[in-house]
Amino acid sequence: MTTLLTDHGEFSLRRWPEVENDLLQAWDAADEYVIKHLSDLGLLSDASRAPKRTVIINDAHGALATALSVLQPASWSDSYVSHQSAVENVQNNPCETPLKAIPSTQVPDEGPIDLLIIRIPKTTALLTDQLARIRPFLHAGTQVVAAGMIKHLQKSAFTCLEQMIGPLTTSLAKKKARLLFPVVDISLKVAESPYPSVFKDEDLNHPMSNHANVFSRESLDHGARFLLAQYGSISAAENVVDLACGNGVLGLAYQEKHPDAHVTYLDESYSAIDSTKTNHAVWFSDTRPKTSFEVANGLDSIESTSVDLILCNPPFHQQHIVGDQVAMLLFRDAKRCLRQGGELWIVANQHLGYSGKLKFLFGNCRIAATNKKFAVFKVVKR
Repeated sequence: MTTLLTDHGEFSLRRWPEVENDLLQAWDAADEYVIKHLSDLGLLSDASRAPKRTVIINDAHGALATALSVLQPASWSDSYVSHQSAVENVQNNPCETPLKAIPSTQVPDEGPIDLLIIRIPKTTALLTDQLARIRPFLHAGTQVVAAGMIKHLQKSAFTCLEQMIGPLTTSLAKKKARLLFPVVDISLKVAESPYPSVFKDEDLNHPMSNHANVFSRESLDHGARFLLAQYGSISAAENVVDLACGNGVLGLAYQEKHPDAHVTYLDESYSAIDSTKTNHAVWFSDTRPKTSFEVANGLDSIESTSVDLILCNPPFHQQHIVGDQVAMLLFRDAKRCLRQGGELWIVANQHLGYSGKLKFLFGNCRIAATNKKFAVFKVVKR
């Protein structure tokens, strides 16, 4: 744990799940800037000035929910991992009220919102979807504070805020962070969210529905397409997991080829699992193959030595942090969950260098196919 120092107290925070020798802290300068701004306004120390209802969007690890717990905020996020981190951080600090965590598949619809705090997400598509859905709960007196690190603030996010909330002003830069203050214009006519969107692809037998935060929401991901082309080399299996499933395309295509398989779709994104459920209903409208859908951190919900086959197009980033940390956690847990003789099939960019790491972890790794950009790896648990 590390300690966040604020004008109204100290808070011990950690990222979840806990990783050995994790050097990353659970907040950044943009979080600090938001907390300082609200403290300077007196909202955290004067009960008479505190907003009646506060909602925080995209709180990465719960730093805002914890430091602003006096406001009893609700946290709205698409990330199961972010919610678990926030819930635990609130529990582990002297916060009087448990955190209300709302998944992205729901809407914070318990009445008008008086203070809306937004951590600007990585994609403007997600911001557009979130603002369209929450806009009906804003009123002329709603205070809106949006924040982000300057290097991650895209011009499209500024435009989106102005078009969907109202005119905005910005703070000075502080520790490479900036605050944005859109003023609610109740006369604005805001369109409904364009998501979920649907695409069709000649290599797929059915259309694919995708929520705003689903990876490759407008077309079939090239890596997934390359792995699908290798399905003739993957044997039939009884218990299968589509790990970090996104819209579910890997599991859906496998289940279509092997209808007797039980496929479990796992993702830490609420909207990914919701997209997968929608797609599964379309792909298998006339049949009911054995299927499970779970929002989870990796393979946490799967019993050890219970899986015959894991299919994975692993993420190589968590929010704005790029690296192989998330993928390596998935690979280690895959080893735990596979039965002896079970197989892990992975598609990844060649430059990520997974071959050596997988061989070290499993004792074997075969490169099943390569092209100019991707490699497909087959690993067997011995």
